Amino acid sequence: MEEQIARLSKEGILKRVISGGKGELSAFLDGTKVVFHYRTALSSDGTVLDDSRSMGGRCKPMELILGKKFKLAVWETIISTMREGEIAEFACDTKHTAVYPLVSQSLRNIAEGKDPLEGQRHCCGVAQIHSHHSLGHADLDRLQKEHQPLVFTIELLQVLPPGSYRQDAWAMSDEEKLAAVPIIHEEGNELFRQGQITAAVEKYHNAIACLKNLQMKERPGDQAWIRLDHMITPLLLNYCQCRLLQGQYYEVLEHCSSILYKYEDNVKAYFKRGKAHAAVWNEKEARSDFAQVLMLDPSLAPAVSRELRDLERKLKEKETEEKEKYRRIFSKSTALAE
Repeated sequence: MEEQIARLSKEGILKRVISGGKGELSAFLDGTKVVFHYRTALSSDGTVLDDSRSMGGRCKPMELILGKKFKLAVWETIISTMREGEIAEFACDTKHTAVYPLVSQSLRNIAEGKDPLEGQRHCCGVAQIHSHHSLGHADLDRLQKEHQPLVFTIELLQVLPPGSYRQDAWAMSDEEKLAAVPIIHEEGNELFRQGQITAAVEKYHNAIACLKNLQMKERPGDQAWIRLDHMITPLLLNYCQCRLLQGQYYEVLEHCSSILYKYEDNVKAYFKRGKAHAAVWNEKEARSDFAQVLMLDPSLAPAVSRELRDLERKLKEKETEEKEKYRRIFSKSTALAE
């Protein structure tokens, strides 16, 4: 332990153990997966910048694959001195923290369900560090303009040796992502059949993210881009089916419309969009979509009839409720006038 602390000190890192871990120190070979909670604070006044226990309203730990050249290299350095279950504080010089604003921006994007690279597309990392490019967060902009020492408080939850876990999509190579998609797709389908809708949504979302990541590397409209898009479409339709069941109708409208913009004969997209329109009282649009379904696939007439009957029933119920509401308002107004 003393040797570790001395070695870190030479590198401009001061370690303070808050709570000791358990077992022996792991080998931390390349490919080891570490799962940990982190809190980042300014060394000067203790201002907390990020805390994985509260980011995005979720208490989700960070996962890192060692040897994958994570942008914030110091995290690999300090974690490799920790035992599983250990909590420690690391005060790091600015030479280790200059890229933190970019890393934090990506982590905050992920916590909010956004693309990790949103806001970084048109400016490379080095250029951003040395420019006035805004990261969309005032605290990160200040830190980017004037680098400061940071204190990382790490709680190491798990250490998983190479081969003992399934890689997350973000850590896969392009070939691994492409091979994993059919497996993730089928896992989503099985979860859907079991009624585990939230878990199925996560699977479909992960598979779509893999393909979108690959598609971004292709020129829109090229054969490779189109092939990937044809793989994305059924996954997106399955995702929309889950979101319908979860009542996320406007998201379904958005995704189905994006599909129909490219594939005007996609019956499933019309059907799901029709259901979403009906759910948010867009009667005209719902009827139009269901009419398209019948034109493209007359065999779906029984299913469309059921949806239209359900729409008419709901419209009548809504009309009755509104009439009753206005009747009560009118009765109350009359009583007050008397």
